[in-house]
Amino acid sequence: MVELKVSLGERSYPILIGPSLLDDTTIWSQQCPARTVVIISNSVVSPLYAARLKTVFQKLGKRVIELTLPDGEETKRWEILNQVYDALLESRCDRKTTLIALGGGVIGDLTGFAAATYQRGVPFIQVPTTLLSQVDSSVGGKTGINHPLGKNMIGAFYQPRAVLMDIDTLKTLPERELSAGLAEVIKYGAIADAEFFSWLEANMAQLRECNPEVLTTAISRSCAIKADVVGQDERESGIRAILNFGHTFGHAIESGLGYGVWLHGEAIGAGMVMAAVLSAKLGLIDNALVERLRRLVAAAGLPIAAPNFPAQRWLDLMAIDKKTSDGEVRYILMDGLGRAKITPVPEAQLRATLAETATLDLAFVSLQAA
Repeated sequence: MVELKVSLGERSYPILIGPSLLDDTTIWSQQCPARTVVIISNSVVSPLYAARLKTVFQKLGKRVIELTLPDGEETKRWEILNQVYDALLESRCDRKTTLIALGGGVIGDLTGFAAATYQRGVPFIQVPTTLLSQVDSSVGGKTGINHPLGKNMIGAFYQPRAVLMDIDTLKTLPERELSAGLAEVIKYGAIADAEFFSWLEANMAQLRECNPEVLTTAISRSCAIKADVVGQDERESGIRAILNFGHTFGHAIESGLGYGVWLHGEAIGAGMVMAAVLSAKLGLIDNALVERLRRLVAAAGLPIAAPNFPAQRWLDLMAIDKKTSDGEVRYILMDGLGRAKITPVPEAQLRATLAETATLDLAFVSLQAA
């Protein structure tokens, strides 16, 4: 087992990575002292793992409540969140109750926001079961739901008590979901670790084959980078914004197509290519590095081109972004391999980037999704 730490003073917490963690009563007794736990999962993950987790908690003498939500990005909305509150209130859960987020990023974000707001805050533990949630959303305390006008626009910074990553859960992950998670792994190399980027180029095939040793290395390095950044800037007032490399474009794709048409990681894959092209147009990197990133994104099984929304539609979608300051969108760009820069961008270069990279026919995109 690999153990990392997110250092945030009294809000510090461990990240545990390894096989068979779901069934480890010793770990659960240490990390979850609550007498009542609420396992929140979805209709895909719950049948696979909820019963195992419930058995562990019952062995430890805990009262266990289960709540199974619909699968998919559409779950991250107010109506579903209210169902969680209803269940907590009906079960008379108090402030010592611990919520367990068992699933991917959608479940983690929604459960975390419920924990942040129920009775003004109760403990929660992240148990991410997808690669995407293991390397990104489960670490750092970003919680929230979507709004029809923008992704993740309603939420709170609220840190978990612990993050337990059982890599055995990746064995049941569909190939498309695995590729989506690799987008965030690539991101860390592109903006924070040139050596890791080169390692990914050499090991991408083994990652896609779910080699346990290679996966553990990739997850551990990704989480270490994120933990370090979050420890420096918990509330994204500075350096933490670099973790949104590719996300301004990617979130626009998700909003423009409709949440769930493309997986989050698929949108980020195309978004990173767009951000790299824009970086080159501004003279921050050369075209050779753009091609290296494009090849790596493609090798991960991710899109390297974006939907061809009209240019003004792109601009409107990207204007609704959490990194907007005083009406000006700040873009996260590559400033060499393993380095990032946060900067506004002249509209001319932005439009040129869109013309070059947003080339997928919308009818084709919709057909693929169907």
